[in-house]
Amino acid sequence: MSNLLVNTRDQQFVLFEQLGIEKLFESEAFKDFTKDDLLMIMNEAEKLAVNVLAPTFKEGDEEGCHIKDGIVTVPKCFHEPFKKFCEGGWLNPMDSPDVGGQGIPAAVGFANIEIFGAANYAFMMYPGLTHGAASLIHSYGTEEQKNKYMYRTFSGEWTGTMCLTEPGAGSDVGALKTTAKRLPDGRFLITGTKCFISAGDHDLTPNIIHPVLARIEGDPAGTKGISIFIVPKVTVNDDGSLGEPNDVKCGGIEHKMGIKGSATATLNFGEDGKCIGELLGNERDGIKIMFQMMNEARIGTGMQGLVSASAAFEHAVAYAKERVQSVPVWEMKNPDAKAVAIIKHPDVRRKLLWMKSHVEGLRSLCYFTAYCLDMSKVSKTEEEKANWEGFLDLMTPVVKAYTTDKGLLVCSMAMDVYGGYGYCQEYPVEQYMRDEKIATIYEGTNGIQALDLVGRKLGQRKGANVMNLFGVIQKNIAKAKTNPELAKYAVLLEEASNACIELTMFFAQSGKSGDFLLPVLNACKFLEIFGDVIVGHFLIEAAQTAAGKLDAIYEANGASSIGKQKGLQRSDKEAAFYSGRIASAKFFANDILTTVKARCESVKMAEKSPLEITDEAFAW
Repeated sequence: MSNLLVNTRDQQFVLFEQLGIEKLFESEAFKDFTKDDLLMIMNEAEKLAVNVLAPTFKEGDEEGCHIKDGIVTVPKCFHEPFKKFCEGGWLNPMDSPDVGGQGIPAAVGFANIEIFGAANYAFMMYPGLTHGAASLIHSYGTEEQKNKYMYRTFSGEWTGTMCLTEPGAGSDVGALKTTAKRLPDGRFLITGTKCFISAGDHDLTPNIIHPVLARIEGDPAGTKGISIFIVPKVTVNDDGSLGEPNDVKCGGIEHKMGIKGSATATLNFGEDGKCIGELLGNERDGIKIMFQMMNEARIGTGMQGLVSASAAFEHAVAYAKERVQSVPVWEMKNPDAKAVAIIKHPDVRRKLLWMKSHVEGLRSLCYFTAYCLDMSKVSKTEEEKANWEGFLDLMTPVVKAYTTDKGLLVCSMAMDVYGGYGYCQEYPVEQYMRDEKIATIYEGTNGIQALDLVGRKLGQRKGANVMNLFGVIQKNIAKAKTNPELAKYAVLLEEASNACIELTMFFAQSGKSGDFLLPVLNACKFLEIFGDVIVGHFLIEAAQTAAGKLDAIYEANGASSIGKQKGLQRSDKEAAFYSGRIASAKFFANDILTTVKARCESVKMAEKSPLEITDEAFAW
């Protein structure tokens, strides 16, 4: 079940046993699908990932991207896989057939993204951003713009980007200086510079469609005055054919720590005063429109945390089973003892289970977020739809920040399992770690995600979203308490959940009393606590399902004693899988959830030394 990228058995468990996505087949939107259909799609995705994309992982990193005479080239090994990826319809399988998609559930689409990203995330940034750009035009473009740009972008004939960041306006988007000047024919002249543009320029396709934020001359300062424009690298004629090159020039590409196969470009628009752009949507709605792509990108970046962690963990387990080093600690005094595989050593086993529990919890978190999108489509009432969309809004900053933070830690711990070899390029974990680090920074730093959670998302719908979430968690706790094996771990989840609720209310009171800096100062700590509780919930929920399945296996095999059950776990793959899922929940509850209350109390002590210390006292 393991391909050194993703545990496909666990993917299926989360989708069909934990989330139960077969319920979607009862709806009009997904009535034409069966479980076998989706398993077949996932199997084909695995083949493409393992056989086509994974071989480009190391080679693409070593070759990287280059610019010469203004022309950017990507690793040569990316070209044929990109063609196969697009021809296979993998760029937008979750979208409607009307735009070339297959209409599959988003939850399954995320499972495919996980294995594609684990094979080579730098490669996946090209189709990922392309999908986001095409979706913007799908949602806000005119029929003419859709015919002109959208279909070719959805098909991968052309690619797309997201152009927000400027040298002087990174996280502060409202400070942008890019301008748009009206032309008599309704189009605009775009002038300005955008930096850190992922997949900003390359030779994979003959055209690149740039959604560009800019301010129309005369419009107000700040985010309220920003509009968004479609700016193609090469102009497009009315009949869809390519015209003259637009005045879009690449000023250079970044030399980065990781994702070296992804061209991160500085783009200069209108150096010669001839850059043509078309308004997308209404004037001054740029931020609102771009937030659709930003939210999609933030969830996609969260998936980057999962895919890096998943692959690093799978490799670490394989290495631990093969690497023979030292005798077991309990055989230290036996002169005849032989060295064993390092997976037998207690500290290595603890590290592996820490990684396993986090990877599985992150997978459930990410897939659930996608499932919220699916359920919002099939909801039968407006209230039900609002609740699922509320979960999606609430989870977006958590998926982006928590998953990428923990994904980086998993990569680091995987390197620890390898020891010094993990630090060397002979093994892949050092690249997983390098590729993963950027995920905590771009698409809004994780600090900004934490501020979004605390400052906006907790209060949405007058707190209904967060209270609905804790309601689901409380039901899970009540059910888990009835399972003798899981009851004490359910209590740990309950204590952690209650502490998180109390801290949430404490933040609300702080805001009302005017002490808004305390929640701001501790936003990152809160997001981690919040994420720990959610992941603990998913792991306990999964353990309940696994326990039922494991009991059925024991009963079918007459394994009533502990000895027979342990033997079955060693000889039966399904028994091993389910017992592993239970172990993950127990470990996470004991190792992580037990710390939540203390961390909440720490925040409530209202320590403000980071704000009170002078700038000079940091270093002198």
